[in-house]
Amino acid sequence: MEAGKHTIKELFQKDVRYVIPTFQRPYVWQQEQQWEPLWDDVRNIAERYGDALEETDDNQAEAEKQAGTHFLGAIVLQQIPTHTTEIERRDVIDGQQRMTTIQLLLDAAQEVVEALGAEDEEIKKNAKRLQKLVLNDEDFAEDDDRFKLWPTSGDREAFRSAMTNGHSTTGFENSLVVQAHQFFSLQIREWLEVVDDEERRMRAKALTTTLIGLLELVVIDLKTGDDAYVIFETLNARGTPLLASDLVKNFVLQTASSNGLEPDKVYEDYWKIFEAEWWRQEISQGRIFRPRTDIFLNYWLVARKQQEVPSHKVFPIFRDYVESQDKGIVEIVSDITRVGATYRKLDSFEATSMEGTFLYRWRVVEAGVVTPVLLQLFSANEGQLPSERKRRCLSALESYLVRRMICRMTTKDYNRLFLELIGQIEKNMDHADEVVIDYLRRQTAESRVWPNDDRLQDAFLGLPLYQLLTRARLRMVLETLEEAMRTDKAEVRHVTRGTLTIEHILPQKWDDHWPLPLTKDPDEHHRRIQRRERIKHTIGNLTLVTGKLNPTLSNGPWDKKQEVLNDYTTLYMNKRLLQEWKDKPFAEAEIETRGKQLAQLACKVWPVAKDLE
Repeated sequence: MEAGKHTIKELFQKDVRYVIPTFQRPYVWQQEQQWEPLWDDVRNIAERYGDALEETDDNQAEAEKQAGTHFLGAIVLQQIPTHTTEIERRDVIDGQQRMTTIQLLLDAAQEVVEALGAEDEEIKKNAKRLQKLVLNDEDFAEDDDRFKLWPTSGDREAFRSAMTNGHSTTGFENSLVVQAHQFFSLQIREWLEVVDDEERRMRAKALTTTLIGLLELVVIDLKTGDDAYVIFETLNARGTPLLASDLVKNFVLQTASSNGLEPDKVYEDYWKIFEAEWWRQEISQGRIFRPRTDIFLNYWLVARKQQEVPSHKVFPIFRDYVESQDKGIVEIVSDITRVGATYRKLDSFEATSMEGTFLYRWRVVEAGVVTPVLLQLFSANEGQLPSERKRRCLSALESYLVRRMICRMTTKDYNRLFLELIGQIEKNMDHADEVVIDYLRRQTAESRVWPNDDRLQDAFLGLPLYQLLTRARLRMVLETLEEAMRTDKAEVRHVTRGTLTIEHILPQKWDDHWPLPLTKDPDEHHRRIQRRERIKHTIGNLTLVTGKLNPTLSNGPWDKKQEVLNDYTTLYMNKRLLQEWKDKPFAEAEIETRGKQLAQLACKVWPVAKDLE
């Protein structure tokens, strides 16, 4: 057995067949939990690499060093005997979901880059490099043997369709393999197309470099005689590792004892609260699940040191922090206890309160990087930071985060941005709202700018947000717009969050009941189809309905949808839809008009700095 770190290039560039055995389950990874976090990680690294290239005058080695690498996890392979003239083969014993997703991402990137590089030789070179990572040399492999990865039998037809450039995926719309490939293709295309030609070349190069050399896996390569089943069971057995919080606790009590304090009293007074089940529960942090205690200690350290703290270095950095302070261990651990109470309080606000509403939307956006700022704000008492000022802080943060999310702007610089903000707030806590608003308003770099109203409207009208945002994030945006339509006269001011489903008004499958106007020009007809296919996923064509009502609406004609909505809907969003377009057509022009209306409402819900003053 051999084990070691491998880049994607080292794993896939050679001619090889990675076969997923029949005992493995089908492909099950999905957008919200796996595809989107992976794409966010890849995009952020690629953008860091691109920035570093500019800063280092195209010094690629230095740029790679500055961008850093990203660990994707571990896989277990087993060598399969082959003849000298045959392609090398490995069975994928563990990590097949990860391997499949990587191949789908690589192929999606190759296909998009190849299309964009049709008339640009510099971009085209990147497509050729990526192709070597998904296909074996045709001189040594034919038909399906050309694919470097071969999935379980139930996924093979869909995989072949998705991984073959230009091949139709009709009939496989429900396959997660096809959906993953389409997701990555769309994200990559949007990311590359929104910039000018020069920046596009830079991004194509940065993406290729990231995929080839800046993603790493631990590969355990079993020899032919190793028992794969035993190793598979051992790797997946549930152990109980020592947590970072356990190490911190031991260090705190040992330090207290060595300073002549009674460790049992320190434990009772300051640490015992962290032994509760709530603190030991594992919650997601990106793609990783960790106990709340460990996550909190990570954020607490970030706030106190005002620097990034990798999750695997919480204990050594905590130990160094304690040893560098003039404060005694009791003062430090009492601060942990006090801020810990604030962290737990973030889970206890009334859902419909201003704070509860902010926290709900913040969690949906998944901006955990803002947590140290929130701990700062919520730990302040009324004398240090009046409630009204605290709420203005939250309004500014929510507007900033949600606007950037809707506009599909990078999160790569959020760590440094909010670390700097912590320092600014600390200097002027009693006017934290003015600090937050002014600080965010002054950001001009693309990785930090607060999107203005024009940019937000462009996103509403031009971006296929149904495909670009997770369902939870898109639903949150629509929920917020729905609540903004309600006044004090409404019996209920808030929707039940997280339960409604998203419905296309003009259906995704519109051919039967929503025909396009006839035209004699086939090129014009094709352009109309392309426009409709894109605009149908913009927010002007989306609404909210209950899960039970959704199938009733389905792909039906507009008059039928009006009838059903009129009978059952209680949402203001749908009432306005019926009032405005009752007995009128609803197609591209109407979708754009409604998109503008919703964009104008969004600009009021999430105001920019000048409107918060």
